[in-house]
Amino acid sequence: MNALPPALAAQAVLVALLVDIVSGEPRRWHPVAGMGRFLGRAGRWAAPERAPTGRDLKAFRRGAMAWVAGAAACAIAAWALQSLLVTLPGWACALLLGLALKPMLAWRMLRDETVAVEAALAQSLPAGRQRLSRLVSRDTTALSAGEVRESAIESLAENFNDSVIAPLFWFALFGLPGAVVYRFANTADAMWGYRGMRQGRCWEWAGKFAARADDALSWLPARLSAAAMLVGAPAGMWRGLPAQARVTPSPNGGWPMGAMALRLGVRLGKPGHYLLNPAGRVPGPDDTTRAVRIATRIVLAMGVLAAFVLLTYRASP
Repeated sequence: MNALPPALAAQAVLVALLVDIVSGEPRRWHPVAGMGRFLGRAGRWAAPERAPTGRDLKAFRRGAMAWVAGAAACAIAAWALQSLLVTLPGWACALLLGLALKPMLAWRMLRDETVAVEAALAQSLPAGRQRLSRLVSRDTTALSAGEVRESAIESLAENFNDSVIAPLFWFALFGLPGAVVYRFANTADAMWGYRGMRQGRCWEWAGKFAARADDALSWLPARLSAAAMLVGAPAGMWRGLPAQARVTPSPNGGWPMGAMALRLGVRLGKPGHYLLNPAGRVPGPDDTTRAVRIATRIVLAMGVLAAFVLLTYRASP
């Protein structure tokens, strides 16, 4: 259970969202960068330099041990900080807790990068491809303008869950430790969750635990993200969502991506891998704007919900 009073938690969410919208990512001392440094060092210990001929249980055990150690360290540090902050006056606790929660969110950066891809496409296709390469890990050099937009909108939808919905979901349940552990799990999956070789090391077994942990922690938030995107949509879109979500290899990513494809009426896909809403049209410039607008409305709704919780709590006898 979350030991934070609901009013303090709601105020912290408002502070975190406001700081994120206004200032974006911290330029220095970003906690996620520290998680990345730990995962980089631990990954070199866990992942072998050669692909195994069969099951590599040693790499799996090492990857699991490193993940658990890192997650435990994050949880303890977040719990200690939260325990200290709740001893302060309410306004100070809410402010500082919100500032501590903010690095676990990345809405401003995600929005700006998506908008920047469309702005670059307006200049030229090569510029759009180059800008997209900052947002996705796939090869962008041969993508058409429509495929560049598909990739940008897909990334917005999937990462909206990872960077906004899921951290706030786990914060609501377990306070700052919940949000921090989720961000660690998501970062570990991004760095370790690969099949085969990457950067001279084999992650097939070393990253398996990290990938499964992220899948488990993202399972419910991904479906909540999809539901939020379809609020007010026709019933047919809701009925068609499960089939679209199953198209992608990820057990979670297809839900927000499929919901966004259906809501916009566009096709979204990764060439050679999958295609969501194949009956939809190729996305145009207005669709990128609409996708950003949908996600922005959800963020604002979260702020309204937090304010409602805060006011309801204060109004109760």
